[in-house]
Amino acid sequence: MINIPKIKVGIVAVSRDCFPESLSVNRRKALVDAYKAKYDEADIYECPVCIVESEIHMVQALEDIKNAGCNALCVYLGNFGPEISETLLAKHFDGPKMFVAAAEESGDNLIQGRGDAYCGMLNASYNLKLRNVKAYIPEYPVGTAEECADMIHDFLPIARAVEGLQNLKIISFGPRPLNFLACNAPIKQLYNLGVEIEENSELDLFEAFNKHAGDERIPAVVKEMEEELGTGNKKPEILTKLAQYELTLKDWVEEHRGYRKYVTIAGKCWPAFQTQFGFVPCYVNSRLASQGIPVSCEVDIYGALSEFIGTVVSQDAVTLLDINNSVPADMYKSEIEGKFDYTHKDTFMAFHCGNTASSKICCGEMKYQVIMARTLPEEVTQGTLEGDIMPGDITFFRLQSTADNILRGYIANGEILPVATRSFGSIGIFAIPEMGRFYRHVLIEGGYPHHGAVAFGHHGKALYEVFKYIGVPVEEIGYNQPAGVKYPTENPWG
Repeated sequence: MINIPKIKVGIVAVSRDCFPESLSVNRRKALVDAYKAKYDEADIYECPVCIVESEIHMVQALEDIKNAGCNALCVYLGNFGPEISETLLAKHFDGPKMFVAAAEESGDNLIQGRGDAYCGMLNASYNLKLRNVKAYIPEYPVGTAEECADMIHDFLPIARAVEGLQNLKIISFGPRPLNFLACNAPIKQLYNLGVEIEENSELDLFEAFNKHAGDERIPAVVKEMEEELGTGNKKPEILTKLAQYELTLKDWVEEHRGYRKYVTIAGKCWPAFQTQFGFVPCYVNSRLASQGIPVSCEVDIYGALSEFIGTVVSQDAVTLLDINNSVPADMYKSEIEGKFDYTHKDTFMAFHCGNTASSKICCGEMKYQVIMARTLPEEVTQGTLEGDIMPGDITFFRLQSTADNILRGYIANGEILPVATRSFGSIGIFAIPEMGRFYRHVLIEGGYPHHGAVAFGHHGKALYEVFKYIGVPVEEIGYNQPAGVKYPTENPWG
């Protein structure tokens, strides 16, 4: 996939000058060896210049990891550590950073071999707060070489998201559709996150599309689409226009990215889009998502932001779906009850017109958009990729600015059930433990719109750390509380 940061973590060991430096030297080597034995050694760089004991060492280490191309930092407390120098290192490093500490190694070596990094981590965290420096600290940040290697590996998706957001531009087209205030939100929080946004008219996009008529690259894109759709190519007559539109978007991205490395799109898709362009853009959106350029529907800017975060965390295609409809009682009883460990209220159906990547769809077919065709000629509503979304683990989540400019988000791990939906669009039957209560006391109470981003696999742990790192207050991160744990707004009498 394109449009995803590649992370290289510079590992810098630190040492308090009244502790044996050899502890940090040897423990750093053991950590690096442990990482290389289990993971891709290209993920990390061992700073060999010095063990940081002073501010001068800090400057030397900083220059070394920058010259090595590191865009993330791991400060490793091999012993107690120099709280000033190590936190200055984090302050002056422009990128995501984490702190981990070495556990003691043997009960037979607690005189010269005791490092006290367990204590040093407390002082490091205190100094980080004094300097207003954000850093990722794992749930239990003290460990053996092997455990710290796992912590660094867990840091990679967090670092990808932070690095990505610091270099992201969101390109939007057109105002939101009439009677569609749900996804409207202030863009101030985008700038607070370091994200740039370029807002364009739908007319600008239409002009660019028309200029791509007859583009010599169109036949090659049509061939790609034909190969991807296979027997699901039920509307071959629309592929040329879809290929023209895909090239329009890709060229726009390259011409308008400016100094930003990564781009996502908040696109317009109705009500005038179909009648003027002559198709719906859903399939093209699905193709770009599969390449790492997520495109949100209905000019949902924070939906596009959420999709991008999910893409860089999971390194996989994501989708944006409506939290759409309840599962009929007869369907639940015949196909879910007794077969899966979910109550009826744990289940729901999530849907969008056809924007989900073909790799995530069972037997996807190119069709027309049923809802739009109720009021428009069917031929201008063609371009949706439809089919049931493949069963498996998912994470439903969203990052959102409220109307009064507070950043908040929600995260819930769940799954798509292997149950036929009997419906249309890109759609699946989803199950999230305690979804009924989550729906009422997080989604409704929090004022979230109906769009939610879906990452394939369970990524709640990483997303939670991403949200914390980028500044979402922990009290503003909603998740599905287990049974017996009340939400603040939940009636204690039921």
